Amino acid sequence: MKNIILIITDTFRYDNLGDKAERPVRTPELDKFAAEKATSIERFYTGSFPTIPHRTDLASGILGWPHYGWQPIDQSVSNHIAMLLRQCGYVTQLICDTSHLFNARFHHGFDAAFRHRGQEGDKPLLHLNDPIEKVMPFEKTRLDNWFKGHPLVDQHRWINRYFRYEAETFTAKTAATAIRWLEENWKAAPFFLWVDFFDPHEPWDPPEYLVRRYDPDYEGIPMIHPNYGYSSDYTAEELKNLWAHYAAESELVDRYIGRVLQKIDDLQLWDETIVVVTSDHGTSIGEHERTGKSNINKRDERYWPIYPEISHVPFLIGGGDIKKGNSLDLIAQPIDILPTLCDLAGVKVTPRQEFQGRSFARALMDEASVHREYAVSGEYIHGNRIPRKATTPFLITERWGYAPIGKDGKPELYDMTRDPLAENDISEDNVDVIRDLHKLFIDHLRFHGATKDFMYLWKANEL
Repeated sequence: MKNIILIITDTFRYDNLGDKAERPVRTPELDKFAAEKATSIERFYTGSFPTIPHRTDLASGILGWPHYGWQPIDQSVSNHIAMLLRQCGYVTQLICDTSHLFNARFHHGFDAAFRHRGQEGDKPLLHLNDPIEKVMPFEKTRLDNWFKGHPLVDQHRWINRYFRYEAETFTAKTAATAIRWLEENWKAAPFFLWVDFFDPHEPWDPPEYLVRRYDPDYEGIPMIHPNYGYSSDYTAEELKNLWAHYAAESELVDRYIGRVLQKIDDLQLWDETIVVVTSDHGTSIGEHERTGKSNINKRDERYWPIYPEISHVPFLIGGGDIKKGNSLDLIAQPIDILPTLCDLAGVKVTPRQEFQGRSFARALMDEASVHREYAVSGEYIHGNRIPRKATTPFLITERWGYAPIGKDGKPELYDMTRDPLAENDISEDNVDVIRDLHKLFIDHLRFHGATKDFMYLWKANEL
């Protein structure tokens, strides 16, 4: 049985890597990993959205979003990747700065679990003698989860004592802990190590000297947190600076993942270890006239489909006999990860619930380009109607991108071969295509056991 190292980031876009984006992000470490050590799955899409639903899919091999939303993993599923591997003789460790994992009881499945606290409003130690500073104008940031009259962006900077140096960032600390763990445990095969970086989730507050590499001339207030609403709330200069902060934090994540990968190299673990680097979702930074990943802005009444800048994520896998420097144009989703890892690591688990995901290990090893015919990304909706501002699903095939409920409440259709970010809606001229894709979407829900009430939400909009 081979070791398994799973590295997950939050909010890391697929087009951050290589030369895929119009606005390039520097990711030399992951680009090197892809070129020298790994195979890249080019059409990997999130399933259940966002953070905890995604990781529940991954950890269980079961699709969650038609049945439940954000809740503790043991309320959602009986499978847990760490528990299954422990039963087969693995030592299991979780290292993260994603506080949501502990709140959702993921750590209960591991032999050991460690987190760095302070992300996204997590308050380990108050220091109220020190003032909480206003970091951004309120009209340009996310306004919820208040504390002492301050939103999340102000809380984050205050909780973490306004750090200024790379060594103080969560990315650096989480990577250092993972490196230490590898140095202290690399002989304990087989092991399963899950390293979870919450960055580059906002606030995007890397050292400003990194931001200046992307936006050297900006002189205004640093834009470090999206508003989860209209991008027109920002001037063109502010929007560029918001992206520059995201790009710099993504580069920082790349840098410290690279250090973990270097330690794997130092310890000569590649032959006996399967290593995955992936993310849960991306984010909008001006695309579709919005910033953020979901609509929680009081002034924005649009529906928010999970467009490709959010649904499309990187998936790099290396180690063992996996081909180095390879690229496969196959469609896969998070529920496929657990069965694939089991096959590649040579471990036979006995899940309490049958996997809904399908292993793509054979396609990976045979360098095939076919696994799934389509992918669907979605977020659970409770009730008997789809409310305004809801995050709505997005279906992708080899050619098409389909939103059953687009931003204005009507179906949208995109030709992904020409329009990879789904910017030009061609639904008016393709009614037959929409009808076929909606049937495919309904069949997908039916296959995954959606209830009649949940199915009605979408069949009520059937053409």
